[in-house]
Amino acid sequence: MENFLKNLNKSQLESTLQTDGPMIVIAGAGSGKTRVLTFKIAYLMTKGVDPFNILSLTFTNKAAREMKDRIGQIVGEEARNLWMGTFHSVFARILRIEAHKIGYTSSFTIYDTDDSQKLVGRIIKELNLDKDNYKHKQIFSRISSMKNNFISAEKYLHNDELLLSDKISNRPSFVQIYKEYVDRCFKAGAMDFDDLLLKTNELLTKYPETLAKYQNIFKYILVDEYQDTNHSQYLIIRALSDKFQNICVVGDDAQSIYSFRGANINNILNFQKDFPDAKLFRLEQNYRSTKNIVNAANSIIENNQKRLKKNVWTENESGEKISVNKLLTDGEEGRFVASSIFETKMQNQLKNNDFAILYRTNAQSRSFEDALRKKNIPYRVYGGLSFYQRKEIKDVLAYLRLLINEGDEQAFKRIINFPARGIGQTTLNKITIEAKKHNVSDYIFIKQYIKSTEVFNNSTKSKLLDFVIMIESLKVKTDSLNVFDVAKEVLRQSGLYSLYKNDESLEGVNRIQNIEELLNGIKDFVDNQEVEDKSVPSFLQNVALATDQDNDDDSDKNKVSLMTIHLAKGLEFPYVYIVGLEENLFPSAMNLNSRNDLEEERRLFYVALTRAEKKVFLSYVLSRYRWGKLIDSEQSRFINEINEEFIQRNIIQKTISKTYSDRPSFNKVGVRYNKVQSKPPKNFVRIKKPSSNSNLFNNKLNVGNIVLHERFGRGKVLAIEGRAENQKAEIQFERVGSKKLLLRFSKLKVIA
Repeated sequence: MENFLKNLNKSQLESTLQTDGPMIVIAGAGSGKTRVLTFKIAYLMTKGVDPFNILSLTFTNKAAREMKDRIGQIVGEEARNLWMGTFHSVFARILRIEAHKIGYTSSFTIYDTDDSQKLVGRIIKELNLDKDNYKHKQIFSRISSMKNNFISAEKYLHNDELLLSDKISNRPSFVQIYKEYVDRCFKAGAMDFDDLLLKTNELLTKYPETLAKYQNIFKYILVDEYQDTNHSQYLIIRALSDKFQNICVVGDDAQSIYSFRGANINNILNFQKDFPDAKLFRLEQNYRSTKNIVNAANSIIENNQKRLKKNVWTENESGEKISVNKLLTDGEEGRFVASSIFETKMQNQLKNNDFAILYRTNAQSRSFEDALRKKNIPYRVYGGLSFYQRKEIKDVLAYLRLLINEGDEQAFKRIINFPARGIGQTTLNKITIEAKKHNVSDYIFIKQYIKSTEVFNNSTKSKLLDFVIMIESLKVKTDSLNVFDVAKEVLRQSGLYSLYKNDESLEGVNRIQNIEELLNGIKDFVDNQEVEDKSVPSFLQNVALATDQDNDDDSDKNKVSLMTIHLAKGLEFPYVYIVGLEENLFPSAMNLNSRNDLEEERRLFYVALTRAEKKVFLSYVLSRYRWGKLIDSEQSRFINEINEEFIQRNIIQKTISKTYSDRPSFNKVGVRYNKVQSKPPKNFVRIKKPSSNSNLFNNKLNVGNIVLHERFGRGKVLAIEGRAENQKAEIQFERVGSKKLLLRFSKLKVIA
């Protein structure tokens, strides 16, 4: 047996050595499924399977890179020849090769969600539709849903049930928007994310010879996170694996939490019906969490009716019980979590990145951010604006996009007058009208027809021609230069770099730093030996298909992580706080109308619990602000579904108290509660509370004192001037430098 297989447990080894025929691996949380996939591919290669004949599909590029690196350590350079990546990146690669068959060029643009939503918004505006009834994000989401269910605009137009639904919803023009959106994307030579799956299905369905070609290439197909596949992905996998049937899917039905993206849990539940000869393997040993966490998670998921049988267990230590904490308000919840993190970190000599705060919705982060800031605990909120969605980055990328695709309408409209060239909205509207008359894109109209048209005056023509000359000169460079050198030329010739460099505001400084970071990223791309194609189209595809996890900036890892549970899937942390466990929040009020929805909410809670390695803290509040009103809250049903054997209930009366008590008390039904106050860590120094007198410090603030400010942090008093209510202090803060503060408003705390 190969040496690299020696550390696999019995179940992992059996599923790794099974190579031919259909198979499904049900992998519990923390059971080593990535290791099985990695070693299985390496094992196939050691048995003589050509890596060009292996297709491995993941849900993040980051996961694909890590797997390929690990396989490379076992089999060497041949790992580079694997077809490995996300569904979208692999199918985009196929579509680039076969694009001409479906009316596209190989340099088609990939619209991200922001591009698509803006195009929908523009169409709504052009059709003079009511923005309240036709909200562009909702309309695009519906278009996406239709595509994933293979309902084209033409099919939609002949579906009386859908048309009636739109009429009742007061949006009868939806199908008109849908058709115009599809037409505009095609004319622009662009595909959105859904098109990458839709067009691949179209390619494989309409062209049997193309299907046969890729069936013969992909003799072995492996799919990670199979429970997260949607109908479109399912059909492609079925079609490609139909000839050889060497398909291995790995996943966990208990972690199927993406139905809102179109994921269909039935794909994994029905795999053995689709492939009656499929062999079933279970990975049930959890290597991540303590016994208490594993058993608590098991007791939760057992309440779901729709699930595959498995018994997750662990040989890890029993660990601490799950802490259930009852608080009065969401503000108290934030302060409790921040205090708990601070004290747990101090007592156990931990790092900030050992902690994660998980919540059901992004809106819940505020109270935790406020509380962490006040305790000077660095944190990072995940799921915000990604690097590639920042304005200045999208500006640069839009120039690059137009260089390779003259039909890219979104890119053209973004940069035609940025930096400002004196080309106003009236001119742009005229260009669009004239371009439609000639049935060409806006840019091609300017390039080919602007000289002969009489619609524009000579001054406007001159400005537009100058833009064309710049773009055409840059296009020439794309033939001979790599993307890094082209990007530098774009920044120079367009004036973007000068524009941001000359902006001395804080925003301008941030933007030029982001542009410099973009150049660093492009240089890394060009210098990467594994990247064979260093062209502009190759880089743009890499950026367009980057997932949330791929965009993570790891430059400063030592921060507490704040994120929704959906974003936490696939991650792990020693200490996890799951907050906001109240009815109508978690489970969400929107998912209480059917058993399927409620069971997905329960799976979401299961995912949250199983992110933790050592300790889980659950919290809920009795009242929470919603839409500016204080609303009474009720404890989530999920808390009561956990076996009481694995939890300890606490009533947190105050986040910070002068007294500490560990005496137990009991509720009416005899369940033990610990009324605990946070026990101070060793070397704890209580911060002096400022007086409420007009002179806040009773003249006891002296030069040399060390103080703490809510906003500016820790600082040293350099000078004091004035008297009584007008007394000021000059303070040198560690993070923001010197500040002069009026003491009666400063809310300073004297530390030393």
